[in-house]
Amino acid sequence: MVRMLLLAESSFSLAHPLALLLLLLIPLLAMLKGRVGREGSIKFSSLHILRRMGPKSKGRIGGFRLASIFLSLICAIFALTRPQIVNREEVVTDSGIELIIAIDVSRSMQAEDFRINNNRANRLQAAKKVTREFIRGRQTDRIGIIAFAGRPYLASPLTLSKSWLEGPYGLGRVDIGLVEDGTAIGSAIAAASKRLDKRDSKSKVIVLLTDGKNNSGKLNPIEAAKLAKTLGIKVYTIAVGTYGNHTVQTPRGPTRLHQEYDEETLQSIASIADGKFFRAQDTGSLQKIFSEIDQMEKTEVKRRVTVEADELFVFPAFGALAFGLITVIGRETIWRRFP
Repeated sequence: MVRMLLLAESSFSLAHPLALLLLLLIPLLAMLKGRVGREGSIKFSSLHILRRMGPKSKGRIGGFRLASIFLSLICAIFALTRPQIVNREEVVTDSGIELIIAIDVSRSMQAEDFRINNNRANRLQAAKKVTREFIRGRQTDRIGIIAFAGRPYLASPLTLSKSWLEGPYGLGRVDIGLVEDGTAIGSAIAAASKRLDKRDSKSKVIVLLTDGKNNSGKLNPIEAAKLAKTLGIKVYTIAVGTYGNHTVQTPRGPTRLHQEYDEETLQSIASIADGKFFRAQDTGSLQKIFSEIDQMEKTEVKRRVTVEADELFVFPAFGALAFGLITVIGRETIWRRFP
């Protein structure tokens, strides 16, 4: 069982944003306040004498009092919108498919009978490109990589880290010439099975990609497939490359080789280990094969989303109360008007 926290984010939001429409009342109240005044304390039959005293001057105290009233209303309206910080977490729990990709790195994988972006590419380059894309699509699975030629070697242990798998200690270690030449298919299946044997997971899978027939190692591929079957491991086999003669580079210079396939053995391996056999003669067909495997080995994913809100309405509510108290206390003290 694999548990991953995929998303953890915080955001600001208003629970009742329509309450902001009440802010439109503020200008209206300001206009009404300007039109309605208090009745004078002393009545005069004529204002002629008062006009001679010069132009009216508006005191600052009235402006401060009006501002505190409006600020109190604005804070109260914001409190009504219920501002909050929303914390959202998305936890993914899956059944934990564990998968090892075994890639042939024998000299014959240098044959340039594939194309990438309309450019000539060898079989290994195409295999690594498609494997990289496959890995990126399996976000919740543990994946390991084994490379093999005359013998297998571990390029990357089983891991959830996709950056590790794609980096220099994963696919970067899958290269030709790191071990003696040959094609040890049986040994590669056995090495991958050993890595998967003690893993506690719903499904264990080996994807084996090769362009030749078994000619190295001490274990027969059929026996290795039976071993994988006993351990509850599925094996998918992929034969890559085109028939015919090809030229590859060797320590002794360019060498012509005749393509050899043992499709019967690869089909038997897949049949014994409850997998499937595929044939890939170009990059497009190899991509389709990995896509088909991806669909057949779907991970059962359960998502749980937790949403928590930290309420912030107390802050504007406190502001409304504070400005309200300032207005009331100021009106009875420093802003009080006498006849």
